[in-house]
Amino acid sequence: MANQLPTINDVAKLAETSATTVSHVINETRFVSPDTKQRVMDAIRALGYRPNSMARGLRSGQSKTIGLIVPDNSNPFFAEILRIIENYGYSKGYSVILCNSDGDVNKEIAYTELLYAKQVDGIVFISTNNSTEHLEKLTDSGIPMIVMDRDVDLTDTDVIMVDNYQGGYAATQYLIQLGHQRIACIAGPSLLTPSADRVKGYRQALEDAGLPYDESLVVSGDFQVDSGESAMRVLLEGKHRPTAVFACNDLMALGAMRAIREAGLSIPQDISVIGFDDIALSSYISPTLTTIAQPLKEMARASIEMLITRIQGETVDLQAKRRVLPTELIIRESCMKIGED
Repeated sequence: MANQLPTINDVAKLAETSATTVSHVINETRFVSPDTKQRVMDAIRALGYRPNSMARGLRSGQSKTIGLIVPDNSNPFFAEILRIIENYGYSKGYSVILCNSDGDVNKEIAYTELLYAKQVDGIVFISTNNSTEHLEKLTDSGIPMIVMDRDVDLTDTDVIMVDNYQGGYAATQYLIQLGHQRIACIAGPSLLTPSADRVKGYRQALEDAGLPYDESLVVSGDFQVDSGESAMRVLLEGKHRPTAVFACNDLMALGAMRAIREAGLSIPQDISVIGFDDIALSSYISPTLTTIAQPLKEMARASIEMLITRIQGETVDLQAKRRVLPTELIIRESCMKIGED
């Protein structure tokens, strides 16, 4: 008995009041006289009583928890996002439940069902692909949801992402300005809107500069380091070696750099490399990686703010909102002008 956790009845007994009054003090659901309230708080501290957060959530209609589903939390890009979301959510009084789908849509569906069963107040969602059927079921249940980094068409669901097209265009345009004409692209999974839009920007920049689009210079990866390395090897084995490569994320850019070095070539003297994301590691490797930066802090904070607004019912205009944030070219050491020593 001595090891049992104290209950609300134990608190009421020590404070010489009722369990109902203790509940009102904890949940601030009714006026309680200052003297009684003080006795209750003293009893809580003396006993080390901790209110049942689930029971409080059921009474208040909120669990004060947010679900976060990401494709791969080992990817530094997603790791940085989830850390910002966790910290900012905590500062707003919400705990964050992390679910890693491993890029598996079936696992993603299972996690959406789990979070629904857990009665989370809302979900920040970075989907594995562009399928929306299971997300539509979630929105039909009434749980507020924010979709990040993916462009999906869902009723009453806010979307926040960056201008991937503009980022792909800026990366390619920068290489063209350096004098490169044979520019390769290591694309991500074709079913993901970020990768597809970055490739569209790449193609448009070539077209605007009067340069031909060569399908042999576009090789797909899966946003992981190894796929970037494999894609770069394919490009190096081609008939005409590129002088520059745009990788659709920084991890694939790092893999490409490894393949270039293993081929006995130098960066940027032989091949310039530019990435996308601006993960922390990109500024520590040698040479440091020129890349397109996404505004992670702004994107993560905006997603939490938009979600909490929905959760608390503060949104006057219930129409779904779509925010697109600009990217920024970060110039470092991995690119150089054609003809420079």
